[in-house]
Amino acid sequence: MTGALPIPPVAELRKRQSAKWRTFPDDVLPLPVAEMDFPLAEPVAKALREAVDRSDTGYAAPTRDLADAVSRYARREWDWKIDPDDVRTVTDVGMGIVEILRRVVSPGDRVAISPPVYEPFSWWIREVGAHVVEAPLAEGPQGWQLDLEALERAFADHVTAYVLCNPHNPVGLVHRREDLVALAGLADKYGVYVLSDEIHAPLVLPGAEFVPFLSVSDEARRWGFSFLSASKGWNLAGLKAATVITADPAPKRYVDRLSPHSLYRTGHLGVIATVAAFNLGDPWLAEVLSALDHNRKLLEELLAKLLPDARYRQPQAGFLAWIDFRALGWGDDPTDHILSAAKVALNAGHRYGPTGIGHARLNFGCSAETLTEAITRIAALS
Repeated sequence: MTGALPIPPVAELRKRQSAKWRTFPDDVLPLPVAEMDFPLAEPVAKALREAVDRSDTGYAAPTRDLADAVSRYARREWDWKIDPDDVRTVTDVGMGIVEILRRVVSPGDRVAISPPVYEPFSWWIREVGAHVVEAPLAEGPQGWQLDLEALERAFADHVTAYVLCNPHNPVGLVHRREDLVALAGLADKYGVYVLSDEIHAPLVLPGAEFVPFLSVSDEARRWGFSFLSASKGWNLAGLKAATVITADPAPKRYVDRLSPHSLYRTGHLGVIATVAAFNLGDPWLAEVLSALDHNRKLLEELLAKLLPDARYRQPQAGFLAWIDFRALGWGDDPTDHILSAAKVALNAGHRYGPTGIGHARLNFGCSAETLTEAITRIAALS
């Protein structure tokens, strides 16, 4: 058990048929795929059970239910006022970003990212025929932050768009308001669209405060798009429902050009589950955040005790840990050694950009027992 939420034992979890539990043999602890092990929030489960009981598994309906739920949640949690008319349903955050990129960039254009960052950002940019430009995060004694000087150099060098990760996967950075204001100023100065992936926003942990990009300034609203979903916060990735949000007519015109069929590519059950999560899922999410807060601290304790040469900074959001294994001499991709010798699966850090060489991403959205077992296995290799 982690916190107040009971997590099924690993033997029970292995009955799940999602990617996390079907990718590796049963002797491997799977801690790479961004799925949590917590049981589904009861309001979400109830909404889905009721849909199945009435055989309600058709196409998503063109209603305002999801837009209204997102708007209410954003106002309640972040004091962010969203006009439901500015919320558009899309299949998932990745598809939403790709479809907006198709409309704001042309083949051969340059699109910036800040590694180490979620690996698919590069895929999506290349999918639309654009070139990836890297403006890496800066890391100092106080932690990670946007490197505004690097971003300005990139923007000045004919960048058309920037894909922001807010909060930032894999390092768990919650961007400061002043950095987002500065980013919006750079976007306005150089005419760069900012696509803000805010999928981890509901999972900001104690001590940090999420600031929606579109809320920080008129410049942010003029150049920005926000992509928001319940899929990470409430573990609904397989149900396929997300939103793209704008707050100014200029970016909204691109959203209005999305195919009218995009709604029907969204999962009807995903919409039902997402509405239930945003409207009724706060108590469950509070328990999850408490459990994740416990686990990020436990991981620090375990590493300090069992693997002191590994370098780790507690994330400010989410359930993903970024661990530097370079001092242990396990090569550019330590996950190969860890998987083969310790039977623990992690994400290879180099896939998040060159700054991730020698690092790994670990999913601690699991029980304290599983986390302890994983680090104990890895430590036995040193």
